[in-house]
Amino acid sequence: MKDVWYLDRLDQAEALLKPQRVDVLRQLAEPKSCAEVGEVLGQTPQRVYYHVQRLVEAGLVTQVSQRRVRAVREGIYQAVARSFWLSPALVGPLAARSRDELSLGYLLDLVEVVQGDVARLGRRTPEREVPSLAVDGEVWLRPGQRQPFMDDLRAALQGLLTKYGGDAGEGYRVALFCYPRTEDDDE
Repeated sequence: MKDVWYLDRLDQAEALLKPQRVDVLRQLAEPKSCAEVGEVLGQTPQRVYYHVQRLVEAGLVTQVSQRRVRAVREGIYQAVARSFWLSPALVGPLAARSRDELSLGYLLDLVEVVQGDVARLGRRTPEREVPSLAVDGEVWLRPGQRQPFMDDLRAALQGLLTKYGGDAGEGYRVALFCYPRTEDDDE
Protein backbone atom coordinates (compact mmCIF):
# COMPACT_ATOMS: atom_id res chain seq x y z
CA MET A 1 0.00 0.00 0.00
CA LYS A 2 1.38 3.41 -0.97
CA ASP A 3 1.37 6.39 1.36
CA VAL A 4 -0.37 8.65 -1.14
CA TRP A 5 -2.21 8.19 -4.42
CA TYR A 6 -2.34 11.27 -6.61
CA LEU A 7 -5.61 11.55 -8.51
CA ASP A 8 -4.90 13.36 -11.75
CA ARG A 9 -7.55 11.65 -13.90
CA LEU A 10 -11.14 12.85 -13.88
CA ASP A 11 -12.55 9.29 -13.89
CA GLN A 12 -10.65 8.54 -10.66
CA ALA A 13 -11.88 11.72 -9.00
CA GLU A 14 -15.46 10.98 -10.07
CA ALA A 15 -15.23 7.44 -8.70
CA LEU A 16 -13.90 8.68 -5.38
CA LEU A 17 -16.06 11.71 -4.77
CA LYS A 18 -19.21 9.96 -3.69
CA PRO A 19 -19.82 9.94 0.08
CA GLN A 20 -20.68 6.23 0.23
CA ARG A 21 -17.53 5.33 -1.71
CA VAL A 22 -15.37 7.38 0.61
CA ASP A 23 -16.90 5.44 3.53
CA VAL A 24 -16.17 2.15 1.75
CA LEU A 25 -12.62 3.27 0.94
CA ARG A 26 -11.98 4.16 4.58
CA GLN A 27 -13.03 0.66 5.59
CA LEU A 28 -10.62 -0.79 3.02
CA ALA A 29 -7.56 0.72 4.70
CA GLU A 30 -7.21 -2.87 5.92
CA PRO A 31 -8.10 -5.87 3.73
CA LYS A 32 -11.81 -6.72 4.06
CA SER A 33 -14.59 -8.44 2.18
CA CYS A 34 -17.69 -6.63 0.96
CA ALA A 35 -19.69 -8.46 3.63
CA GLU A 36 -17.37 -7.19 6.37
CA VAL A 37 -17.53 -3.62 5.07
CA GLY A 38 -21.31 -3.86 4.71
CA GLU A 39 -21.67 -5.02 8.30
CA VAL A 40 -19.73 -2.01 9.59
CA LEU A 41 -21.56 0.48 7.34
CA GLY A 42 -25.01 -1.04 7.68
CA GLN A 43 -25.23 -1.82 3.95
CA THR A 44 -25.83 -5.01 2.04
CA PRO A 45 -22.78 -6.81 0.64
CA GLN A 46 -24.23 -6.32 -2.85
CA ARG A 47 -24.41 -2.54 -2.40
CA VAL A 48 -20.85 -2.45 -1.07
CA TYR A 49 -19.71 -4.68 -3.95
CA TYR A 50 -21.15 -2.19 -6.44
CA HIS A 51 -19.08 0.64 -4.90
CA VAL A 52 -15.98 -1.55 -4.58
CA GLN A 53 -16.17 -2.44 -8.27
CA ARG A 54 -16.32 1.26 -9.25
CA LEU A 55 -13.27 1.88 -7.07
CA VAL A 56 -11.46 -1.13 -8.59
CA GLU A 57 -12.24 0.13 -12.12
CA ALA A 58 -10.75 3.51 -11.20
CA GLY A 59 -7.61 1.84 -9.81
CA LEU A 60 -8.19 3.02 -6.23
CA VAL A 61 -8.88 -0.42 -4.73
CA THR A 62 -7.43 -3.81 -5.56
CA GLN A 63 -8.43 -7.35 -4.78
CA VAL A 64 -5.67 -8.72 -2.56
CA SER A 65 -6.96 -12.25 -2.01
CA GLN A 66 -9.91 -14.54 -2.18
CA ARG A 67 -11.43 -16.99 0.23
CA ARG A 68 -14.13 -19.61 0.07
CA VAL A 69 -17.15 -18.98 2.29
CA ARG A 70 -19.50 -21.94 2.06
CA ALA A 71 -19.90 -22.47 -1.69
CA VAL A 72 -19.02 -18.91 -2.68
CA ARG A 73 -15.66 -17.28 -3.43
CA GLU A 74 -15.41 -14.02 -1.54
CA GLY A 75 -13.00 -11.30 -2.64
CA ILE A 76 -10.84 -9.47 -0.11
CA TYR A 77 -10.16 -5.87 -1.13
CA GLN A 78 -7.84 -3.12 0.01
CA ALA A 79 -7.30 0.53 -0.88
CA VAL A 80 -4.15 1.14 -2.95
CA ALA A 81 -3.01 4.00 -0.67
CA ARG A 82 -3.35 5.40 2.83
CA SER A 83 -4.43 8.79 1.50
CA PHE A 84 -5.61 10.30 -1.77
CA TRP A 85 -4.81 13.73 -3.16
CA LEU A 86 -6.80 15.47 -5.85
CA SER A 87 -4.57 17.18 -8.36
CA PRO A 88 -5.26 20.89 -8.81
CA ALA A 89 -4.78 20.20 -12.53
CA LEU A 90 -8.18 18.46 -12.59
CA VAL A 91 -9.69 21.94 -12.72
CA GLY A 92 -6.62 23.99 -13.55
CA PRO A 93 -6.17 27.68 -12.91
CA LEU A 94 -9.12 29.71 -14.12
CA ALA A 95 -7.05 32.88 -14.31
CA ALA A 96 -3.40 33.88 -13.93
CA ARG A 97 -2.21 34.32 -10.36
CA SER A 98 0.11 36.97 -9.03
CA ARG A 99 3.84 36.29 -9.47
CA ASP A 100 4.70 38.50 -6.48
CA GLU A 101 6.61 36.29 -4.01
CA LEU A 102 4.72 37.88 -1.12
CA SER A 103 1.27 37.10 -2.54
CA LEU A 104 -1.12 34.27 -1.74
CA GLY A 105 -1.28 33.45 -5.47
CA TYR A 106 2.44 32.74 -5.56
CA LEU A 107 2.13 30.53 -2.48
CA LEU A 108 -0.71 28.57 -4.12
CA ASP A 109 1.31 28.06 -7.30
CA LEU A 110 4.27 26.79 -5.29
CA VAL A 111 2.10 24.45 -3.20
CA GLU A 112 0.72 22.92 -6.40
CA VAL A 113 4.24 22.38 -7.77
CA VAL A 114 5.38 20.73 -4.53
CA GLN A 115 2.26 18.58 -4.41
CA GLY A 116 2.89 17.37 -7.96
CA ASP A 117 6.56 16.69 -7.21
CA VAL A 118 5.70 14.67 -4.09
CA ALA A 119 3.13 12.66 -6.06
CA ARG A 120 5.65 11.85 -8.80
CA LEU A 121 8.23 10.81 -6.18
CA GLY A 122 5.67 8.49 -4.62
CA ARG A 123 4.97 6.86 -7.98
CA ARG A 124 8.65 6.46 -8.82
CA THR A 125 9.89 5.08 -5.52
CA PRO A 126 7.22 2.82 -4.05
CA GLU A 127 9.51 0.48 -2.11
CA ARG A 128 12.03 2.76 -0.44
CA GLU A 129 12.12 5.90 1.61
CA VAL A 130 12.63 9.12 -0.31
CA PRO A 131 15.51 11.20 1.12
CA SER A 132 13.61 14.30 2.14
CA LEU A 133 13.32 16.82 4.93
CA ALA A 134 10.33 18.71 6.23
CA VAL A 135 10.55 21.43 8.84
CA ASP A 136 7.48 22.83 10.50
CA GLY A 137 7.20 25.44 13.20
CA GLU A 138 5.66 28.69 14.29
CA VAL A 139 6.92 32.13 15.09
CA TRP A 140 5.00 34.88 16.80
CA LEU A 141 5.79 38.34 15.53
CA ARG A 142 4.98 41.63 17.21
CA PRO A 143 3.96 44.58 15.05
CA GLY A 144 6.92 45.76 13.02
CA GLN A 145 8.76 42.42 13.16
CA ARG A 146 7.18 40.81 10.10
CA GLN A 147 9.33 42.43 7.43
CA PRO A 148 12.66 42.03 9.29
CA PHE A 149 11.79 38.37 9.96
CA MET A 150 10.98 37.80 6.28
CA ASP A 151 14.21 39.52 5.25
CA ASP A 152 16.28 37.40 7.68
CA LEU A 153 14.56 34.22 6.56
CA ARG A 154 15.12 35.01 2.89
CA ALA A 155 18.79 35.84 3.51
CA ALA A 156 19.40 32.61 5.47
CA LEU A 157 17.77 30.46 2.84
CA GLN A 158 19.46 32.30 -0.02
CA GLY A 159 22.81 31.78 1.71
CA LEU A 160 22.23 28.01 1.83
CA LEU A 161 21.04 27.93 -1.79
CA THR A 162 24.12 29.84 -2.89
CA LYS A 163 26.48 27.67 -0.80
CA TYR A 164 25.09 24.37 -2.11
CA GLY A 165 23.95 25.53 -5.55
CA GLY A 166 25.40 24.24 -8.77
CA ASP A 167 24.70 21.36 -11.06
CA ALA A 168 26.84 18.53 -9.65
CA GLY A 169 25.22 15.72 -7.66
CA GLU A 170 21.60 14.87 -6.99
CA GLY A 171 19.17 17.78 -7.37
CA TYR A 172 16.70 18.74 -4.64
CA ARG A 173 13.87 21.27 -4.67
CA VAL A 174 13.87 23.59 -1.66
CA ALA A 175 10.60 25.32 -0.88
CA LEU A 176 9.79 27.27 2.24
CA PHE A 177 6.29 28.41 3.10
CA CYS A 178 5.55 31.22 5.49
CA TYR A 179 1.98 32.37 5.99
CA PRO A 180 -0.14 33.76 8.82
CA ARG A 181 -2.00 31.41 11.12
CA THR A 182 -5.78 31.47 10.94
CA GLU A 183 -8.13 31.34 13.90
CA ASP A 184 -9.13 27.81 12.78
CA ASP A 185 -5.53 26.57 13.38
CA ASP A 186 -6.22 26.18 17.10
CA GLU A 187 -8.99 23.61 16.52
